[in-house]
Amino acid sequence: MQVATFAAGCFWGVEKTFRRMHGVIATSVGYSGGSIANPAYEDVCTDKTGHAEVVRIEFDADKVSYRYLVEVFWNCHNPTTLNRQGPDVGSQYRSAIFYHSPKQKATAEASKESLQASGRYASPIVTEIMPAAKFYPAEEYHQQYLQKRKQTNSRPS
Repeated sequence: MQVATFAAGCFWGVEKTFRRMHGVIATSVGYSGGSIANPAYEDVCTDKTGHAEVVRIEFDADKVSYRYLVEVFWNCHNPTTLNRQGPDVGSQYRSAIFYHSPKQKATAEASKESLQASGRYASPIVTEIMPAAKFYPAEEYHQQYLQKRKQTNSRPS
């Protein structure tokens, strides 16, 4: 089993996207990349902790490749908007790939370069690619939020 960690805006919809994939064993939402230990949602929402809302994905590399997970990541959000996704604004909603190995780093960087060169986006891709930092699980009510509420989109009703 391997681990991947992505930040792509509000973690509810991102988690749902990855959780349904073949080869994904488990997903959990949380916070990573910031400066304080054990942040709570209210702390992260201040936009002062440096943490991003992230999805931690445990996957079977024999069934789904990290490269494919990165492709899904690019397609589930807009990687050209700095510190926002849709109506959600703040550095906690930034686009980031937290790599867990040199191979993941190389895959993420090559994928980003290829996507930027493809001309798919008129604006530059602002996604950060950085070493995986400590992952702090979000509060239980955030875990599989949309599934618990049987919602099909990433916004609460």
